[in-house]
Amino acid sequence: MTHSYTIKGITCEGCVAKVKSRLLIHPDVLSADVSLEGQKAVITMQKHVSVEELQEAIGVDSKYKISADTSDHSHHTTKVAETKSWLSTYKPILMIAGFITAVSAITANGSLHMGMNYFMAGFFLVFSFFKLLDLKGFAKSYSMYDLLAAKIPAYGYVYPFIELGLGISYLTGFNHFITNWVTVVVLGFSSIGVIQSVLNKKKIQCACLGAVFNLPMSTVTIIEDLLMVGMAGTMLL
Repeated sequence: MTHSYTIKGITCEGCVAKVKSRLLIHPDVLSADVSLEGQKAVITMQKHVSVEELQEAIGVDSKYKISADTSDHSHHTTKVAETKSWLSTYKPILMIAGFITAVSAITANGSLHMGMNYFMAGFFLVFSFFKLLDLKGFAKSYSMYDLLAAKIPAYGYVYPFIELGLGISYLTGFNHFITNWVTVVVLGFSSIGVIQSVLNKKKIQCACLGAVFNLPMSTVTIIEDLLMVGMAGTMLL
């Protein structure tokens, strides 16, 4: 998306270069065309960046003050488009989570423990299925953020089978103690790389649904991993 802004305080070409370089430091700013004439800036970004964030990039105490160009009407529709974009992006994982939750609730017969058990079974079976559709693609994406897969690429090829095994274990009721502990250790460790990637604002593909869906790494991935760890920990207790 591209928006126009007014930047007060620009008085020379040196100011133009300084403001432009500071704007480009922001991870979501793809390009910035700053002009001395009219004190304007045309900024292209990969996702919406608020005026406050742009001002922070330039410098909160800086003499350069940025504001939305009132003649650029696209500013008024950005938030609506951003919401639709988020829902569209994560629609597959939201639908899958909703489906697994509904089936688990129906089959649990009111038992919270059984409901969590069936949810874990459905989660691992479905997610491993999508990973196995393109095992090589998953392994490549997974190695971009998982700490162990980055060191040992072969782990990316093994991980979907670990999930598949956990899914079958939850479904058949195989040794709950061992199954839950393996879940806590495997997903707990995996979440470390996810958290690091999100905090470092790395623009990489989330491999939770394999390489079939192009899902960006975000807090959704963190919630997904930690939710499974929390449920496994609860069942251990």
